[in-house]
Amino acid sequence: MNHHLRTWATAAVASLFAVTAGFAQQDFDSVLIEATDLGSGVYMLMGSGGNMGLSVGEDATILIDDQFALLTDRIIAAVAEITETPISHVINTHWHFDHTGGNENLGEAGATIIAHDNVRVRMESGQESQLLNRKIEPAAKVALPVITFSEDMTMHLNGDTLRVLHVANAHTDGDAILFFENANVVHMGDVYFSGRYPFIDPESGGHVDGVIAAFDRVLDLIDDDTKVIPGHGPLASKTEVKQTRDMLVDVRSRIQAEIDAGKDLDAILAGDPLADLREAWEPEGTFVNAEMFTRLMHLMLTQTGGE
Repeated sequence: MNHHLRTWATAAVASLFAVTAGFAQQDFDSVLIEATDLGSGVYMLMGSGGNMGLSVGEDATILIDDQFALLTDRIIAAVAEITETPISHVINTHWHFDHTGGNENLGEAGATIIAHDNVRVRMESGQESQLLNRKIEPAAKVALPVITFSEDMTMHLNGDTLRVLHVANAHTDGDAILFFENANVVHMGDVYFSGRYPFIDPESGGHVDGVIAAFDRVLDLIDDDTKVIPGHGPLASKTEVKQTRDMLVDVRSRIQAEIDAGKDLDAILAGDPLADLREAWEPEGTFVNAEMFTRLMHLMLTQTGGE
């Protein structure tokens, strides 16, 4: 896998680095945290980085993901517009920096941080990504999850049943999907990028097969009235979730057929196998374009031996 990873990274890292560098250089002073009321005390918060969820009520104020450290004060202010109770819990959907960057600030403010076991492992040890051309230093102790889980867990808070579901080897190896049963809201984290190609992180144990399995699990849980918070992109419905799931199955089949025909990556790229999908799946500012997604899919379908 390391050889394939280096090959992929050499060709694609410039585009990916432009995106991550944009995060680093962004003028966070201009970012507004916008809240959407989804009913039953559950909200979607958007700012810069991964979309956040919020549950408020008599028991706790639960924030799902927390974007970047420089936005913590704005996030706290946005939450204060909704409830007088400070953030008591943070649940991380996975370890990536645009979803956990506020952990240290919120941990210092007294919030209890919750995530999958592998989130703590990766944050505690630090990560070096060839795909993103980025080194993530080990997180401060106060930023680490203090409650971790290996599979699923359930929380009974704010008059709702919150099911925290681990989906294995999807976007990463530590993904959590959160389903508020009474509110009928699901937060899918970066397993789901609405209306666009996803970024799947094989260096963190991610694989398209796990992503598709996660979609199938979510689709079995939700109905046509469920509001779906994606990791990136606008609020979505079951119909849109299924459209993305079907696209992933289609793309996986297309690239696998090319591999089975004996074509190498250069030949596959020359054939532009996703040309007819560009208009539907590459909105302006998208994180991953068709070429990059083809490269990423090829990497995942040809890698051997694990991480």
